[in-house]
Amino acid sequence: MSKAFSLPAAMAAVMVLAAGLVLPVAAVAAEGAETATAALSALGGTSQAIRIVLGLTLLAVLPALLVCLTSFLRIIIVLSMLRHAIGMAETPPNTVLIGLALFLTLFTMSPVLEKVNRDALQPFMTGRTTVEQVLDQGSAPLRDFMARQTRESDIALMIELAKAPVPRTMDEVSNLQLIPAYMLSELRAGFQIGFVIFLPFLLIDLIVSSILMALGMMMMPPTTIALPLKILVFILIDGWTLVLKAVIGSFH
Repeated sequence: MSKAFSLPAAMAAVMVLAAGLVLPVAAVAAEGAETATAALSALGGTSQAIRIVLGLTLLAVLPALLVCLTSFLRIIIVLSMLRHAIGMAETPPNTVLIGLALFLTLFTMSPVLEKVNRDALQPFMTGRTTVEQVLDQGSAPLRDFMARQTRESDIALMIELAKAPVPRTMDEVSNLQLIPAYMLSELRAGFQIGFVIFLPFLLIDLIVSSILMALGMMMMPPTTIALPLKILVFILIDGWTLVLKAVIGSFH
């Protein structure tokens, strides 16, 4: 029997996700604000003031970071393209798609979040690390995840646009270059999967249109017949299972 839903556990998961998302951006700020970082460190890594500031920052930037730094971007693109491929612009509703994408994001990012929680968040909350240490330890797992999903050509593009020296290793790639490169790669991967999903539904539309024209029923909208057929085919092939396997299996 599955364990009962635990509100503290859910809050802890959200806190870990928030910390995992904000730490790389905080590291970006630290790269260009050494004076501010030194001032925060002088206040003490465990001070209540720093914890309050960090908590408010997490709440303020969490939605944007969720889109930019996790698997959410690829997942929501695929789910949105699936909805349009079937031909139902409002079904499932946006709330359902976003909720499904959010929990799939937590599922795919769980190893990263566990590392952030173990190596950065828990030591910081118990006062064993400073702000600088938590930035380094917390951003490393997420940087590693983004690096695995990012194409080398996208990283090279951002380095070229930034007119920065060519890095010898991935560790030398700045977060300001890695994050947009990662987003470009996620957009590309999402559209690739979405294109493959579109093909069978496009074929059904073409077949239905051809049959209606052959029967001389040109006044009848093809979607009237094609939409139920596409839904039926999607159900018969267990489409949700295939889509989720394709999306989750595409992450390295």
